[in-house]
Amino acid sequence: MSDVHGEGVPSTCLVTGEPVAVIDIGSNSVRLVVYERLTRSPTPIFNEKASCGLGREVATTGRLNADAVEKALTTLRRFRVLCDRMGVGKLYVLATAAARDASNGPEFVKACADICRTDVELLSGKREAQLSALGVLSGVHRANGVVGDLGGGSLELADVHGHRIGSGVTFPLGGLALQDTSGRSLKKAEKIVKETLAKEPHLQHLKGRTFYAVGGTWRALARLHMFQRGYPLHVMHGYVIPAKEALEFVRLLRRVPVDTLSRIETVSDTRRPLLAYGAVVLETIIRIGKPSSIYLSAQGVREGLLYELLDDEHRQADPLITASAELNEIRSRSPAHGWELIEWTDRFMASSGIDETVEEMHLRHAACLLADISWRAHPDYRGEQSLNLIAHAAFIGVDHPGRAFLALAIYYRHMGLVDEDLSPRIRELVSARLLDRARILGAAMRVGYILSAAMPGTLPLAPLTVDKGRLLLQLKGDLAPLGSERIANRLKTLSRLIGRESVVVTD
Repeated sequence: MSDVHGEGVPSTCLVTGEPVAVIDIGSNSVRLVVYERLTRSPTPIFNEKASCGLGREVATTGRLNADAVEKALTTLRRFRVLCDRMGVGKLYVLATAAARDASNGPEFVKACADICRTDVELLSGKREAQLSALGVLSGVHRANGVVGDLGGGSLELADVHGHRIGSGVTFPLGGLALQDTSGRSLKKAEKIVKETLAKEPHLQHLKGRTFYAVGGTWRALARLHMFQRGYPLHVMHGYVIPAKEALEFVRLLRRVPVDTLSRIETVSDTRRPLLAYGAVVLETIIRIGKPSSIYLSAQGVREGLLYELLDDEHRQADPLITASAELNEIRSRSPAHGWELIEWTDRFMASSGIDETVEEMHLRHAACLLADISWRAHPDYRGEQSLNLIAHAAFIGVDHPGRAFLALAIYYRHMGLVDEDLSPRIRELVSARLLDRARILGAAMRVGYILSAAMPGTLPLAPLTVDKGRLLLQLKGDLAPLGSERIANRLKTLSRLIGRESVVVTD
């Protein structure tokens, strides 16, 4: 597959063609995630967790609770059968803080390995921090900040910048551990957290950067924040909260009973008691580290492990472009046309004089690959289906404004520049500049698709450029008959958006 401005994907996006699964034996829950296959942008096809509470009382008794152990082993038996029935080719099993801290942890890990019929990797704190950081790097475009993974038993911190990861550290500040060591006193928990993190170097270097929050408790906090503000996009990965707003929200959580919060029913009963402890940890991190924002990452230890399994070529591939290329391959009429559309719009944008940042170009390339994925829908609903599919897809490597741009551009590609049936809440996620770029790209795609009928080979022979103040569509040789009134009308719509006169030129 061709490389486009360094954003191409490997000649094959796939590393294996069979499902791969990860079981994460955490202090609060045991979770199985089965992925369609091992790729740069793996897609979950099954995700289930059981709240077992393995980490409960470990901090004070030093042992895993017998009932929690039995519940976890019963869960693993179910997960093993599910993996067998789903044809999982490779199963990876990870165990974290509760198993490594308990005196009966080795005995428990052996039982887990026997049931799962594979080795269990008992993660050290530093190893857990490393995998969490790798998970964030795999799913965030140009990460720069500190990753914080809050589990039931521990908090891991690691610095990330580009493709670099600093050394990780771990602290016994997970929700269950804090609940145990503080005797269920939030005041005592706050004191423990402040004394533990007061001079932590990772937080000293966080000022003005991003804090990447990983873990179920923080995801639950963010979900409640979404509902409190009526946020239109219920996708966790890439949800960003300004640090000041996050600080005000965690104070609210500590001030009022959690059961009074809007949509608290979306948080499980076993998770609710841990929300206040997660809020204490996050408040302390914000006060000490002074980050610019909190970025919720759905990518963590499990995805970090899969990312680590990739070779260098696949790790360096862009996750959003890879995911878009895979959808293009599966759902478009002609996948090659999507790549031609990238180069066709590259030439148009370069000649137009329209200012385009590297990130905006990156999004445009992804949009070109996604432009035809809803062609099987009824024509009246292709725009709506595209918008919903793209806005809520399991994409990584893109934030929420980027998602909205992609969805809007493809909506306009199908429906024209008609906003009457478009939710105003989706438009609120993008800046005026990005909305303008989405309209321009959608209008250009409408020219390209009516010109090429979504088939490859035409766009390279019909360049669209701005020359001497005019928008020119050149139809060379036997393409001249394509210059219909319909083409002219769509070209005129695009020319109005960029303030140019439109002209169709034939040999």
